[in-house]
Amino acid sequence: MSRAQAVLDRLARDIEANGFVAHGAHVRIGDEVAERRWTPDVREEIHSVAKAVAVLSAGIAADEGRFDIDAPVASYLPGVRLGEGVGEVTTRHLLTMTSGIDLPWSETMFEDWPDLAHEFLGRPSRGRVFQYANASTYTAMRALATAVGDVGAWASARLFEPLGIPDVTWRRCPLGAVLGGEGIALRTGELARLGLLIRDRGLWRGERIVSADWIDAMHEDGVPAGRNPGYERYALGGWAGPGDAWRLHGAHGQLLIFAGDAVITLTAHDHFGADRIARAAVDAVAAA
Repeated sequence: MSRAQAVLDRLARDIEANGFVAHGAHVRIGDEVAERRWTPDVREEIHSVAKAVAVLSAGIAADEGRFDIDAPVASYLPGVRLGEGVGEVTTRHLLTMTSGIDLPWSETMFEDWPDLAHEFLGRPSRGRVFQYANASTYTAMRALATAVGDVGAWASARLFEPLGIPDVTWRRCPLGAVLGGEGIALRTGELARLGLLIRDRGLWRGERIVSADWIDAMHEDGVPAGRNPGYERYALGGWAGPGDAWRLHGAHGQLLIFAGDAVITLTAHDHFGADRIARAAVDAVAAA
């Protein structure tokens, strides 16, 4: 039995014993792959894992010299009325959630103001402190669009299509901009392709998609984010933990977990069981 199959078997036993509402699991260790499904294989919302797509989209543009994530975001969005301290906020701050601008998520956030990015940047900043907000990623993608054009088309052409993932749509706000921090639906296996690209530090079948340094920044040198286990540090889209692993984590249990040469991909509908199953996945890799 391969290590990948051993990890999947152990993880599946945990999933079923604890009632985690998994839809699909994909385990890759080295070149070994094992998969299992509990529900039909259809595209599902990946929720905040889309923030990693936003980060990769910006990284590809930065690699090409088309976008500077360390420039003030206001330089890409001229004419926006800025709140106190916001003139110093960069796209990197937006993508690492360190703008210090508070705008809580709500189901109607894209309809509550004429322009969510303008509303977000018009609020005061508390400095370089962690403040998780979907509006932050959305505003970063609005800035990126001024450099690359439509961000959904950019991500499709430069990221998804090279990975063999066709016809990906990114939901949009009433102004026509991509939502940024959510709004992408993928199959478990498609999400696993994104995971393989990240594990291999931006290489896909020998082709460089995004720089290795950009991938490293997704999980290294994270900023303090809180005290809850698994949520203490956040980097460019990635959360530290469990243990020495790191992960991309979307609501309701959409997970890409990186542990050495292992990548565990989970799609699910179980928001409150996700932290425990992430720990179980890392434990399964360690035991294999």
